Order: sequence, then C-alpha cells, then structure tokens
Amino acid sequence: MKDANRPFETVEHEVDVCVVGGGMSGLVAALAAARHGATVALMHDRPVLGGNASSECRMHICGADRGAANKDMRETGILEEIQMENLFRNPDHNYSVWDLVLYEKAMLQPGLTTILNCSCLDAAMEGDRIASVTGWQTTTQTYQKVKAHLFVDASGDSVLAPLTGAQFRVGREARSEFGESVAPEQADRKTMGMTCMFVAREYDTVQPYTAPDWVQHFETGDELPYGGRFRFSGLPTPVTGGYWWVELGGEQDSIRDTEVLRHELLRITLGVWDYIRNRADCGAANWALDWLQFLPGKRESRRYVGDHILTQNDVQAEGKFEDIVAYGGWSMDDHHPAGFRAVKLGEPPSIFHPAPAPYGIPYRCLYSRNIANLVFAGRNISATHSAMSSTRVMATCAIMGEAVGTAAAMAIARGVLPRDINAHMGELQQRLLWDDCYLPWTPMQIPEPIGSAKLSGPGNPEALRDGFSRPVGDESHAWVGHVGEAVEYTFAEARRIEEVFLVLDSDLNTNIRITCTHTGAPALVMPRTLVRGFRVEGCVKGQWQELYREADNHQRLVKVKLSQVLEGLRFCPESTWGAEEFRVFSFVAR
Repeated sequence: MKDANRPFETVEHEVDVCVVGGGMSGLVAALAAARHGATVALMHDRPVLGGNASSECRMHICGADRGAANKDMRETGILEEIQMENLFRNPDHNYSVWDLVLYEKAMLQPGLTTILNCSCLDAAMEGDRIASVTGWQTTTQTYQKVKAHLFVDASGDSVLAPLTGAQFRVGREARSEFGESVAPEQADRKTMGMTCMFVAREYDTVQPYTAPDWVQHFETGDELPYGGRFRFSGLPTPVTGGYWWVELGGEQDSIRDTEVLRHELLRITLGVWDYIRNRADCGAANWALDWLQFLPGKRESRRYVGDHILTQNDVQAEGKFEDIVAYGGWSMDDHHPAGFRAVKLGEPPSIFHPAPAPYGIPYRCLYSRNIANLVFAGRNISATHSAMSSTRVMATCAIMGEAVGTAAAMAIARGVLPRDINAHMGELQQRLLWDDCYLPWTPMQIPEPIGSAKLSGPGNPEALRDGFSRPVGDESHAWVGHVGEAVEYTFAEARRIEEVFLVLDSDLNTNIRITCTHTGAPALVMPRTLVRGFRVEGCVKGQWQELYREADNHQRLVKVKLSQVLEGLRFCPESTWGAEEFRVFSFVAR
C-alpha cells in the first residue's frame, strides 16, 4: 500500500518476532526464534549476512577459544553448525561461498522472512512497547514495515534506541561508578574505533606499486604502531592481510562520522601498504593488493541499558549468575580511543586486561530496562565499556543471539514479555543446552526413560548421560569407543521416543573458522575426531532394527526425529574423519 506522505509503496509484514540486524548475532537470533516455533522477520541493511564476518569486512569470528590457555572453550550451538557447514563446503576460505552458507541458512529456514538491503529508519510505539518498525529497501525502492510482538536489536549501533526512547549509554564510565579498576577516572564519550583491512596476494613477478597522491605517507616503521615490526611473520615474507590497528573513530562520533572516518582509514591503509611495498625491507616485491575493505569494521557505539549492567568486576568474578544464558572468554581488549594515532602519544593501540574463560553472561543484560518488548544481542548489550571490550567479539555475540532468539520464542508461546522469562529461566537454560549451547556450571537435565534406563557398552558409557557435552577441566565427559563397539539403553518398559540427541567430538580446540583476510591460508579440514558414519537402532518387540543411518556426517550436534515406541536404543558409530577412536559426549533421547 502507499502512504499519503510517502511516494513509494509500503510492504507490510506481520510476525511474532522482528530482528533488526543480520550480523552473526542477528542471524543466529532469527534462526533460533524460528526453529522454536515463532514467525520471524530479519531486516538487514546489507546485501550479505554476517556483518563484520561477511565478505564486506572479512573478520574472523573470535570468542572464548583464544589460544591454548582457553582449552575446550569454542562456542557451539547454531554458530558451530554454520561454521561446520562452511568447513565442509568451503575448505579454501572463499568468502563468496561463506556468504552463500549464511544466506542459505536464513532463506531456507521455515518461518523466517529475510529482508535484505533494508535500513531501519522508523519505529511506531504503543506506550512502552514497539508496535512496528519501518525500513527503506534500496533494491526495490519500497518501505518495509514489520509489525511484531517482540523486537530484537542486533544492529550493533542500537538503531532502535533513538527511535524508541530505549535507555542507552555511549562511551566510558568513570572508575568510581562501578568500581572498575581499568576504567578512566572521569567518564567520557570516547569509544573504541573502526578498522579497514586489506588482502595482498603473491605473484611470480615483481608487482610495482605507486601510491595515489591522496594517501598518507609513512617514511619509516617508527611512524606505525609497534614500530612497524608487528606486521611481519617470518621475515622477509609479509603478512598477507591488513592490521586491526589501522583504527579510528574512538574520539569522534562512531556513527555520525563513519563516512569521514572511512576515507581517512583508506588513506592510512594504502599508506601502510605503500610503506610495505616501497620502503620496508620485507621481501614484498612480488606482492600486490587483492582486496580493500570499504565498509569499516566497527567495535563500539551505543549500548543498551538492561535490568543488569555487566561490569569488569562481574567478568573477573566469572559471572556465576543464576540467569546465565551465554558466556565469554576473550580478554578485556580495550582499544585506545585514538586508535592509529595513539602511536604519536607513545601509547599502545590496545591494552589486554585479563578475563577468565569462561565467565557467564546473564539474561538480564539482554532485554531493555524501559521498553517492554525489546531484547538485544551483540556488541550493544547492557554492559559497561570495560566489560563490553570482552563481550563484543562475534562468537560471544552469536551465542547471545541464540539465547535471545530462544527466549523470544518462549515469550511468544507463553504470551508474556521478555522480562517475564526470568520466571522460566530453568526452561530457557535447558532449551539452550538441548540445542548444544554451553552454559558453564549448568548441566543438562536427562529425562526419562533415559535417566533410569540400563546403559551398557565398553569403557565409560555413563559419560553419555552425565549432562555435560564437552570436556570441563580434567573431566572428559566423553565415551571413547572403537570400530565394532556400540552403546545401548534398555528401558524398563516400552516408551515413545520422539527425538535422539547426539553430541559428537568436533575437537573444540581445532580451527573451523574462515580465516580473517589472509590469502594462502591452510585449507580447512574436518576434525579427525568427528564421527562421520553411524547408525541408530531401536528395539521393537525384542528385535533390534535400524532406525537411522548417516554416512557423511559433518556436524557435532545431530538430532534424529523418531516418534516411535521402543524398548531400547543403540548407537553404533562406524567411521570418523580420520581418528582411530570414537569420542561421543552425549547420547540421550526424549
């Protein structure tokens, strides 16, 4: 229909949940809500999904699994499902294929309507609730209006805050406000900045490079952060991707000034490349630019205010909240507001304050204090600047997205508001665990008949129903088997089994992510420990029969729909992706 005040057509959608922003947190939130039964619209202002992880920015997805010290901390759930699908189909780090994997997840998900190239610009309110949001879709020259019961802001910049009156913060808190030792003495509006990266490629012959006149000129490495030495790995070969410390915006308005900052970042990026190619002695003569980032990767802008504001002290105390729905583990990586220009101040571009892995993130940080039907996930959650310097990384943002998407679907099903889900926190946590999200210190509740069934098999089969689906500390929580071995449950009486739940070993310490901006990166390979071939058998009237067979599995979480009356269940692994042993964390059913 057409609005009298607008010359262009308005296309209307009516759904249960509207997600604004299709980065990793918004995409995962939309998928989670739809999979749990809600009708969902996902409004995103770019042609590709993934945000900073997309082909437009090419940042790898960081999280709690940062190095050997954070063992077995990789984020699972929908995020790992997506990454494992990409690993299976895209071992050579092709960003167009990665974009396609993300696109397919959204476009092929039942119950999810995806609205791309659409920038949210208006919201209609009914008291303290959002009634609808409207965006402008550039490709169709239409307004897209979405009416919904609940709204998820995963836009990064918290676009719904100024449109709805939702409370938010910008900048750094004073040290005294929350007793944060790493915060500045005085509050300010300074933030972390944004970055433009590049990719270089090696050729067989010398590749001359003449910098355009408008780029910034660097004569020596002393003009660059870390003295120009941090750039290189195994001199004289140059690193093939750009540098996070080409960063600006923390001293400006990180939303309003983006276009001006993007131009300045390109000047610096090309100037750094000019230095590498023409003055640095690093063996780069055969290297040429292959790609430039024109959409800056942003770290910080508006942060919502929820019922709880996560602080440095919460992070360092491990966040052992009763309403834990996600976790972090990245250090409090606090980038200098001056960014690239911090080198002129004699200060480092970032200070890495330690954070435990894991620390819990509570649900109360993920819904608005004053807008009743607004939840959020990503770098815009209810946290201080100091805490957000850890929670902002994309893997952490994505698992928060799964939490709010799941909570939103629960709220829709119950006819309640997001805050009311606090009264059903145990159910929310168990739903997340059954979707293979990890919640530290929170075991999965094992239902009947599995809990009391007789479990037999070689080794330690009881690990399959102990409620933990990954190694924790010194406990492996895994059944280890070999070819020809199986585990089985025998029930006291025949029971209807709707679904079998398997968590296999995808090796949480190996890399499964598409790699940053680097060309020539080693090909991704399937984790050798992952079970590839298996069958599930059921006992019917005293006879075992095959119910399900998989020959080419490439996922850690496998759910097998059955809806059959059985006297027992058997899991029979047949092959892995290379390892001699089978490692299985969970084999349960409901």
